[in-house]
Amino acid sequence: MSDRPKTLRELRESGYRSTPVKHELRRNLLTKLRNKQPLFPGILGYEETVIPQIQNAILSQHDILFLGLRGQGKTRMLRMLTTLLDEAIPIVAGSEIHDDPLAPLSKFARDLIASQGDQTPIEWIGRDDRYHEKLATPDVTIADLIGEVDLVKHAEGRHLSSEDVLHFGLIPRSHRGIFCMNELPDLSPKIQVGLFNVLEERDVQIRGFPIRLNLDVCMVFSANPEDYTNRGRIVTPLKDRIGSVIRTHYPTTRELGMKITSDNAWTAREDGVKVVVPTFLQEVVEETSRLARNSPHVNQASGVSVRMSIANYENLISSAERRGAIAGETIAVARPSDLWHLEASSRGKLELTMSDEPGQEDRLIERLIDEAVKAVFDLHDLNPKQFRNVVEFFEGGKTLDLDDGLSAKEVLKQVDAIRGFRTQLDQIAATLDTGEARGASSEGLLASVAEFLLQGLHSHNRLNRTRKTRSSTYG
Repeated sequence: MSDRPKTLRELRESGYRSTPVKHELRRNLLTKLRNKQPLFPGILGYEETVIPQIQNAILSQHDILFLGLRGQGKTRMLRMLTTLLDEAIPIVAGSEIHDDPLAPLSKFARDLIASQGDQTPIEWIGRDDRYHEKLATPDVTIADLIGEVDLVKHAEGRHLSSEDVLHFGLIPRSHRGIFCMNELPDLSPKIQVGLFNVLEERDVQIRGFPIRLNLDVCMVFSANPEDYTNRGRIVTPLKDRIGSVIRTHYPTTRELGMKITSDNAWTAREDGVKVVVPTFLQEVVEETSRLARNSPHVNQASGVSVRMSIANYENLISSAERRGAIAGETIAVARPSDLWHLEASSRGKLELTMSDEPGQEDRLIERLIDEAVKAVFDLHDLNPKQFRNVVEFFEGGKTLDLDDGLSAKEVLKQVDAIRGFRTQLDQIAATLDTGEARGASSEGLLASVAEFLLQGLHSHNRLNRTRKTRSSTYG
């Protein structure tokens, strides 16, 4: 920015014209639309539902409320609105509220321009400096948002009758930018009422001070639906003053959820064992979250975040990585026995409707994983009747002990005792995995498929399973 105007005279001579922030957002959005540029790169599943509504709201110059359950990308999208701001804008140097040199608001900026005229120093700020965010909590005050009389400044000798004694809050400091209030229902009703004037008149008044600041600010909010009753609620007059209320949602398909998870999970672990996750296990991880979102034992007003799928996928990889590191392998294939480590990454991400007794959450997670394995087993048209040879093996009184610490060779050595099972594994593996697991480690994939089929038969009540901390005994 070294070649930009540095004084008020240079700024005027450059032909610069001030643009209200909502005009700026609208203009830059239209440019993106004409150039076929994405508004929210990396946000998936909203192309036909949420994003068109956001585009309409910006074109209408509305303040926006994103209403949706947790883990639906609300905050991420709000922060990405800064990409619609200009690369940089000029401000009066030293101004706390980013005063426009051509239309100053604060006494500080007016006095500086009055004393220095065309030589008033100009600074340039980037788009990230024009976005301010506040998480709403019950202890947020009007002083935090609007401002307060600064008694320290008063003690320094400034008079209470002077605007110089004021300390500006976050909203005035967002002048010529975007102000975001996250989790709006958590804000006390009294403070929500204090936002009326900002939204309707673009005006703030501090402590009855004879001052009105005609702010240029785009206000955006996020909130959970109002039926989330253990939180607060948005007072109706405030919601009435918000131009557009946009509802977000969870991924509508299993495939979309898997794509979001793989894009956001930490999978590029170059310093460890290379881990390959078969397609059917990716489906189980996503199906577990989808089942939780429909479970009567989970508070659906709270929701089940996409973060649950992401954390579960990372733990699945970590379990396989740990096994590979202990065995000295360079490539490890994730197996269904790794799914039991999903309990740690699922805890706290489910709000139960039943009483929260010790271990109840873990039991629910275990049931959800079992149901997910059964759903994916059925998804691939696997019929339990085609594994009569496996059932007969266990009906003869034999057992298999499988845990997450066994190598692929050790797993296959045990399942080879089942007549004809290895041939079935070779045939089924080709249809169950369409990714890189087949080429990476054929033994690892076959061991993973073997465990999956055994768990699937258990879920269909064809086999018994006794589960311990890190192992399962089939019989």
